[in-house]
Order: sequence, then structure tokens, then C-alpha cells
Amino acid sequence: MTAAQPLLRDVFGFDDFRPGQGEIVEAVAAGENVLAIMPTGGGKSLCFQLPALMREGVTVVISPLIALMRDQVRALQEAGVEAGALTSGNTPEETDAVWEALEAGRLKLLYMAPERLAAGSALGMLRRINVSLIAVDEAHCVSQWGHDFRPDYLRIGELRRALNVPLAAFTATADAETQDEIVEKLFDGTPPRKFLRGFDRPNIHLAFAAKDSPRNQILDFADARRGQSGIVYCGTRNKTEVLAQALREQGHSACHYHGGMEAEDRRIVEARFAREDGLIVVATVAFGMGIDKPDIRWVAHADLPKSIESYYQEIGRAGRDGASAETLTLFGPDDIRLRRSQIDEGLAPPERRAADHGRLNALLGLAEALGCRRQTLLGYFGEEAAPCGNCDLCDSPAETFDGTTPVRMALSAILRTGESFGAGHLIDILLGAQTAKVRQRGHDTLPTFGVGRDYSKPQWQAIFRQMMGRDLIRPDPERHGALRMTEPARPILRGEAEITLRRDTVRTPDRRPAVKALVSDEDAPLLSALKAKRRGLAEAARVPAYVIFPDRTLIEMAERRPQTLDQMAAINGVGSKKLDRYGVDFLEVITGAVPAPVHPARRKLAVRGEGEIYDRLLEVQAGLMRGEDGTDKPLSCSASQLAKLARLRGGDEETLERLLGERRAERFGQAFLGVLREAG
Repeated sequence: MTAAQPLLRDVFGFDDFRPGQGEIVEAVAAGENVLAIMPTGGGKSLCFQLPALMREGVTVVISPLIALMRDQVRALQEAGVEAGALTSGNTPEETDAVWEALEAGRLKLLYMAPERLAAGSALGMLRRINVSLIAVDEAHCVSQWGHDFRPDYLRIGELRRALNVPLAAFTATADAETQDEIVEKLFDGTPPRKFLRGFDRPNIHLAFAAKDSPRNQILDFADARRGQSGIVYCGTRNKTEVLAQALREQGHSACHYHGGMEAEDRRIVEARFAREDGLIVVATVAFGMGIDKPDIRWVAHADLPKSIESYYQEIGRAGRDGASAETLTLFGPDDIRLRRSQIDEGLAPPERRAADHGRLNALLGLAEALGCRRQTLLGYFGEEAAPCGNCDLCDSPAETFDGTTPVRMALSAILRTGESFGAGHLIDILLGAQTAKVRQRGHDTLPTFGVGRDYSKPQWQAIFRQMMGRDLIRPDPERHGALRMTEPARPILRGEAEITLRRDTVRTPDRRPAVKALVSDEDAPLLSALKAKRRGLAEAARVPAYVIFPDRTLIEMAERRPQTLDQMAAINGVGSKKLDRYGVDFLEVITGAVPAPVHPARRKLAVRGEGEIYDRLLEVQAGLMRGEDGTDKPLSCSASQLAKLARLRGGDEETLERLLGERRAERFGQAFLGVLREAG
């Protein structure tokens, strides 16, 4: 019997470890640096709480949620363990008790929020209290581009170096890229001992459904599980309130939760959920991390989550007691459009946004899966599995068809248009639609023009969605959502591979009225990129975004796509000062290139519509710089002189001589007057 066994039984009341726990406890207790990736409900907290009792000194636990810390401290105290938390939610008496236990050397576990590490006094305090181990819960929060990033987690690596103690990091959600970030940020790139205990939660039934009266779909799902505790995740704060009210009207005990509520109101909901049986919480993702309620019987997503990682963590809140639990995730075109725009409007570098589009593709692949969803989900995390028998597609397999021909048509259209367009324009080409954009670019002469008339527009949209779900195509963040092929697509295009698609999602019509978008699907990625640029400029200037440009101005930019400052000046809302201050920045987003430098005098003329006259005067001057026969001494006018002439829109020889002087008027006068008279 190891030293851990008596403590496991006497303190925690367990006769034996869960699979994988014992090995991790042994490594942490021995003072090794550890990264443990364990499924939600797999018993992560025991893996640092038990070693804390086996080691001398204090174990500091960095955890992201006050509610979680308080629950764990209460549970430890009930078990007779000296534990405490220093959080903003403490009463003065609780804080005094923690300090007293620290000073007396009794405290074994000290819980802290990562934000507390920002206080200058934190390191000095931790040096004094004989810290022997740092445990980091929800370690994926250190990933700067992850779904739960917490900036203060970046201080933990610095804390480990300063205290020179081992660190044990725990998470349920970390793909290979996030694992690499955890190692880099928390362990300075030195690989810790890694334990990967599998991602499978076999007790959870997985199901997805296309949106079709989504409110009724959620109400029906809840009705079939009346009296059971559940969570409904929504994409917006308003939807949480509306859906919670609808559930109450159906006789359910339900409340809403989101980040816009007062802190006390959120605490009341958290307390009710922990205490009441059968309560449904309708929430944004602000609710959930650290929930320790074991008997949540179901989780429903009224809107598509952000990524597979988010999905996995959110459904993982169900069935933590090991008993059966159920999930339902609804998805539709509007969800996908929203998630794409959120990625494109972020300030991450292009390579990170491309990776995020890949993650969203993986989630679409799970939504549009052909076979066992658990196989698809675990495959994403690098695990192989047999069909689970506990998902909707194992219950009722999807109807499929050979999609090789339409996919090859779509890939051909993408390739023949230079991977420069989004799905909307490509579908117009495949359907043979004579749109202005198709004719303007000569795409009605392509071999792929009209070859896809056997499918309707909604069917083509579903085919493109499944192609993204199979990661055959991805939006290119640097080309405003233009679709580019990935390597797996090339064998299909060359006729070396075939592909099977789901028939039901191609066939099923969306009976709901479409949500009116601000711009077309084709212009939406550019609008997102313009908003991202606006956001960066607004944050730098510390002003609201609309002060830079209002939405209607950005919408017009996205639709008209100006290529020059003159064209930019014609956009409503772009005045002289804003053109001067922001014109180049926004042109660079639209054109993908830095515009050539323009003299300030010339830039001011753009707003007045006189820029072309200036350019023509400049062109005439270049031809006469050495006189009519090219042998005279070089002579030219200043930019400000040409700008004054451009504003004349007429004039005579006397006016020109007054503006330019006798010598310049003699050389350029007649030619300049010809330009001005032509301009009218």
C-alpha cells in the first residue's frame, strides 16, 4: 500500500483511484513537473489535493473561478483538511481565518485567482508561507488564442521560476497546439511529464440537429427531460432571457445567466443551480467553467459553439457522476456566418485566424458527420475509437450519396477563379447565374459556368458547408474570406479519390425566414476585416469604434471596394480629415497592398473630386518639363501650385501667370488651360 492509499480512504472516502489517477498522484507527490489532460469528471482535483497532503509546506492552487474555489475549499474543510481561499468574494472573517492558518503553519492548500498574481505583494506573501507546489487548474486558459484565455495565467510561469517549486497543470481541453502553448508558457518550454487520460465520456449521448424552429426544438428537448437539471447554451445574452422565459411558461423551473448581469444576481443563479434539483439555466458561455454539480443530466446548445474545444468542455458539464446524460446541439447557416465573422473581426494574426477557421471546420465536420459522432470527436483529439452506440448517428445512420462529382465541380470553380472568391460567387458560376459580378470578371466563359444546374442554391450551400466540414476548403483570412483548397482536396480534384456526403443536410430546406444580413455573403468577410481594422484604431485612440467610421460607411466600403484614395473619398462618411488620417489604412485592407505615397495637397483634392484633374496636370507637366522639344532647362510646379490650379476648374492666362509666375506660365500655361477647360 502506498502512502497515498490511507489518505485516499480516510480523507476522501475512496477505496481506490479512478483509472489514471494513481500514477498522476505519485508523480505530483514526488515533485515532478506534470501536465495532465483528463476528461471532465475524471477526478482532476484529487490529483493535486492528495499530493498536497503528502508533501511538506503549502500547495498553491491557481483556479479561474471564485465559485469553484469556494466549493472545493468547503469540501476539503468538511473532510478535515486545512484549506482556504484568498478571493474578492471572501468575508473579512474568512480572510482573517486564512491568514491565521498560514501564520500558524496549518494551511495545506491555498486557492487563488490568477488575477491576484498581478498584485505586487503576492510574490512576497507566497515566498513567506513555504510554498512547495503550484497546481494550475484549467491550464488551457494560458493559451492566448484559446476559447477561455485569461491574461493573468501568463504570470504563472514567472511565479514558478521565482519560487523554484514544481508545477502540476491540469485541463480537460487541450489539442496538440494548446498543449505546446501550456508547455511553453508554464514550463519555459521544458517538457513536463505528460499524462493523457483520454477524452472519452462514454456516458454522454451526443446529438446534433439542423435548426428548424430552434425555440421549439429546445422546448421539446427540455419537455422530454422534465424535472432534470440541465443547461441551455445560447449565443447572445438576449436569447438567454427570452428562452428562459419560454421555458418558465412551459412549466419548467428555469433562469437565465450572462455576463451582463449584476454580480450578485449571477451568484444567486449559481447558488440555486448548486442547490435545486431540476433547475434549468439558460446561459451564455459565461456560465459553466468550474461547475462541480455532478447530476446535470443534459446540455443543449441553442446555437453552434465556437470550436470543438468549446463544445467538448460545455457538454462535459453533464453526467459528471458517471450516470447517463444527453446533449443536443443545433446549428444553421446563420451560426456559421456569425462564427466566421467573429474570427475575421478578431485582432489575431492571419495564421492564427486561419487555424481558428480550421477549428470551426472541425466542428462543422462533427455536425455533418457521416458516422459515429464519438469517433469523429475523439479523432480530433488524436484518439481512435470503435462506434460508440451512444450517439444519434449510431441510433439512426445518416443517408449518404456519392458527392464526388459536385465536389469536383466546386473545386474546379475555386481553382479556375484563382481561389479569390467566396461561396456566393462560386455558386452563381456553378448555377450559370448571369450576375453583374460574373459578367464583369468574364466568369461566364469558364468551363464550370452552369455545370451545377442539377442542384439548387440551398443544396450547393449545403455541399460547400460539408466541404468545409471535411476541411477540403477554408476561408483565407488574408483574402477576405476567399475559399482556398487544402491538400486533402487535391486528390478529389485530380480524380484520384472519391467523397461521400450526407443527403439529409443537402435535401432539408430551411423553413425559417432568412435573417437579413448587413451585406451579401460575398462581402461579409471584407466587412469583418474592415471592422477589425476599425477596432484596432479605436482601441489605440481610446475612442468608440463609430468615431473612426460608422457601420454604414464600412458597409459601403465593403460593397464598393474602392481601389484609390479618390474612390475612397467618394464613400459616404469619409471626409477630408478622415481620408487624411485613415484612408491609407482602410485601402490597404481592401486592396491587400500599401497604397503608393500621395502628397498631402493631392490627398485633399480627392475629397473634392479634383484629384483626377491634378493627375492630368501632373502628366502634362511631365511632358513639358524640358520644353516642347525636350532640350530646355528642367522646370516644374510645386504640388501646392498644381493643387490650386486643379481647384480652379477654368481660369485664363492672367490667372495662371499670377499663380505660377511668368516662366512657368509661359511653358505650361496653354497646356494647363486645355486640361482645366476640358474638366469644365
